Amino acid sequence: MLRLLLLAFLLCASLGAAPAGTVLVLPFFNQSRSANLDWISESLSQTVREALAARGILVLEREERVEAYRRLSIRPKAALTHASVIKVAEALDATDVVYGQFDFSPAPDGAPAERGTLHIAVATLDMTRMRKGPEWVESGALEDLASLESHLAWQVLRFLAPETTPSEEEFLRERPQVRLDAMESYIRGLLAASPEQKHRYFTQAARLDERFSQPNFELGRLYWASKDYRLAAEWFAKVSAAGPRYLEASFLLGLCRYHLGDYAGAQRAFELVAASVPLNEVFNNLGAAESRRNLPAALESFRKALEGDPADPDYHFNVGYALWKRGQFDAAAASFRAALDRNPEDAQATLMLGRCLQKAGPRLAEASSGLERVKLNYEEGAWRQLKAALAAGKSAAEH
Repeated sequence: MLRLLLLAFLLCASLGAAPAGTVLVLPFFNQSRSANLDWISESLSQTVREALAARGILVLEREERVEAYRRLSIRPKAALTHASVIKVAEALDATDVVYGQFDFSPAPDGAPAERGTLHIAVATLDMTRMRKGPEWVESGALEDLASLESHLAWQVLRFLAPETTPSEEEFLRERPQVRLDAMESYIRGLLAASPEQKHRYFTQAARLDERFSQPNFELGRLYWASKDYRLAAEWFAKVSAAGPRYLEASFLLGLCRYHLGDYAGAQRAFELVAASVPLNEVFNNLGAAESRRNLPAALESFRKALEGDPADPDYHFNVGYALWKRGQFDAAAASFRAALDRNPEDAQATLMLGRCLQKAGPRLAEASSGLERVKLNYEEGAWRQLKAALAAGKSAAEH
């Protein structure tokens, strides 16, 4: 990721353009007296963040903000001063900040608690000019939280990206209104400390509202982390194409299928991602799936990955391996040497180089073993940063 961001920065600097901006969305401060509503603080933040990310805006991940709070010794539920907002933004190199607060007026006696009224205020801060942007205020019943959040998210999106923001009607059509209890379970899952608690809350959220895609992604990640690839694949496959993590879910789905030996299914998943996000790791893994199926296209996919990052020894190894399987021993040897130049401790590359020099091809018992190397990283955010930088650079050059 650092390599891609460095390229973006250097490109913009050479063309006189500012680097593409990154948005930080902070948790909204709970001004009510009810600690039981603290989850709404994170829900507002997460909804805005996901809405911006789904439209291609570069947004810092929640985990990055949590780590910044930890480093700066800021309590997660603290009310941030203007100076604290700036401090967190500077720590994360954010160019824009979205933050706010909410209050709650309980329902009249005898009425359900969900009929109480939320009062939400949202503000923005332009860090490049150190200037506050517009503010928005929204009020409505707690049971209508999903609608309130979506409306606020659309207003923030329209301010940050007015040229690409759809009409509010279209924006809301893409975002099904989720049940309040499902939203609460999902957010409590994000905030939970243990995998067991997270699993319980995410499962509950998925069960309460099947239209809610985000819990499916989080459940997939939990099973992926425990190497239960079959269950992880089932959850990743349920992530909605309209959801903010769909491409990442498809990438991880491809890896799950690869580990399960479903190479055709893995190939389909990686092809889907590559069509939208042409990342080196996606082409590499696509090549690995194609190679396991002994498809000629594997070499081309591996070469695309290598063209994107010639410094990665694994990409050189995979190209060499594909050439070796074809019996092109001299060309394969050159690729294995390149891998060893970048990682001299690579025993497998040393072994394969020796076999190339001996003109020794695959043995019958090795036909299906596979030495392809897959990548687990997924750097869509860095790629979008580079893409935005290229667009900014082109615009600067034209003017």
